Amino acid sequence: MFQFKNPRFIKSTLDWKDAPDVPLPEFAFVGRSNVGKSSLINTLVNIKNFARVSKSPGKTRLINFFDIDGRIYLVDLPGYGFAKTSKAEQKMWQTALEGYLVNSPNLKRLFVLVDGRFGVKPNDAQMMEWLEYENIPFSIIATKLDKLKSNEKKTLAQRINQSLEVRSNPRIILTSSAKRIGKDAIAAHIDELLQKK
Repeated sequence: MFQFKNPRFIKSTLDWKDAPDVPLPEFAFVGRSNVGKSSLINTLVNIKNFARVSKSPGKTRLINFFDIDGRIYLVDLPGYGFAKTSKAEQKMWQTALEGYLVNSPNLKRLFVLVDGRFGVKPNDAQMMEWLEYENIPFSIIATKLDKLKSNEKKTLAQRINQSLEVRSNPRIILTSSAKRIGKDAIAAHIDELLQKK
């Protein structure tokens, strides 16, 4: 199983062309603001505050590259759905996000994070429909599993699947950064993707 060893922050950028000099397979994370992207990355590498965590939505404003043992990059992308920023700033982040997703030659898989408490919101659905249109492969990570009741946990993947309006059948992984649930499933999925040509 893939091991998230020797993590290092490499760089932040707004332009996909300014990616790290050493090309590696990239596994990127995107989602609505405050969905738990940074917390999930911290859980994967087992280092508190490795990726910045904030209670204020929209704090990931750049494309952040993290080297994992010289084997892959984890890429933390700007969140979407934030309201407390100017239209100009939102447009700038959207342009950076779309530019990276459409053009990065090393993007192996995009993980779309969905808050398990609320399921697929309209802007999540819009993102996934756009990804399918652009032929960008993605999987879904449902976060904050610890906030759900037992019966809600059991049906979460099914509820997410039923709410999707995409033709593909994306993998759904259930996670909780607080309870460290889902790390092995993500590691196994990355392993599987690395072995594909």
